[in-house]
Amino acid sequence: MDSRELTQKEILEKDFKTKVRGYDPTEVDEFLDVVIRDYESFQNELDKLKSENNRLLDKLDEQAKQMTTQKQGQSQPGSNVTNFDILKRLSNLERHVFGSKLDND
Repeated sequence: MDSRELTQKEILEKDFKTKVRGYDPTEVDEFLDVVIRDYESFQNELDKLKSENNRLLDKLDEQAKQMTTQKQGQSQPGSNVTNFDILKRLSNLERHVFGSKLDND
């Protein structure tokens, strides 16, 4: 994208040699003024789009980080489970597995 051969300054400072049957210097200068304005306009638009692209990429990175953090939080089971809940589940599991053997002891 940055493979331009000319800058606005180079266009502005370009001098053409005159010959007997050459171009009208005033007409050439007026045309080059239009070209310079176009270059400036395109450069401003390009800078604006690059800035917006960087902003959107940063936003995308931030959202990806948030999603990763959320997934990590969800993948840690029992993060809000208390010891009482674990003991209760263990007791129910033992009762289910061993059944009446526990009640008889």
